[in-house]
Amino acid sequence: MSSLSRLTAAIALSAATLAALPSHADEARYNQVALRAEVSQDVAHDLMNVTLYTEAQNDDPAKLAADTTETLNIAVERARQAKGVTVKLGSRNSYPIYDNDGQQITGWRERGEIRLESADFATLSKLTADLLKNLKMGGMDFAIANPTRKKAEDELLKDAVAAFKARADIATAAVGGKSYKLVSLNLNSAGFQPIRPMRMDAMASMSKSAAPQEIEAGTSEVTVAADGVIEVQMP
Repeated sequence: MSSLSRLTAAIALSAATLAALPSHADEARYNQVALRAEVSQDVAHDLMNVTLYTEAQNDDPAKLAADTTETLNIAVERARQAKGVTVKLGSRNSYPIYDNDGQQITGWRERGEIRLESADFATLSKLTADLLKNLKMGGMDFAIANPTRKKAEDELLKDAVAAFKARADIATAAVGGKSYKLVSLNLNSAGFQPIRPMRMDAMASMSKSAAPQEIEAGTSEVTVAADGVIEVQMP
C-alpha cells in the first residue's frame, strides 16, 4: 500500500473512531435543580451627607454671580478647616425672572450648593449648624461606607453558602435522591442600599439652632444571594 493510501486509511479510521465516541458536550444532564438562598443583616449607617445651598436674586447677573461665588468660597474655606470632612461643590444654576406677562426679564436668580461628607457625625453636625448661619439646608442623608459594606458582604458569604447547602439537602431529599453534585454557584450582593433621609422638621430645627443636632443615622440591610444548580444523584 502506498504512503498516500495508508494516510487516507488512517484518516478514515480516526474519523470513524471519533464518530463512535459519545459527545460529552451534547450529553443531556438530568435531575438538575436550580436553587437560591439569601442571607442578610442590618448594618449601621456610618456615613453622613449634607447638602447646603445659597440662593439669591439681583437685577445685575454679574453681581449676583460674584456674590454667590463669594458666599460659597467662604463656606468651603470654613468647611475645609473641619477635620475628617470631605467638601465638594455641588450644582450651580442661574436663570432669569420674567414679568407677569412673561415677556421682559426683570431680574436673575442663582443657586449654588456645597456637599459635605463625613464619618464623624458630631463634627459634621456642628459644622452644619455653623454654616447654616449663612446657607440653607438642602438635604441630609445617611449611608453605609463602601469599606463597611464590603466587610459585611464578606462576612455573609459563608452564611450564604451554608444556606445554599441546606436548601440543596432539602431539595435532594424531596425528590428522593441520595446525594447531589454542585453544577454551578454564583454569589452576589443584592446591591440595594436605601438611604435614610433626615426629616424636614429635624433639618428645620438644626437651621434654627447653633447647637449640634442629635443624629439617629439608622441602618440598611446588606444582602448576599447564592444562586446555583445541583444535580441530584438518584439511588
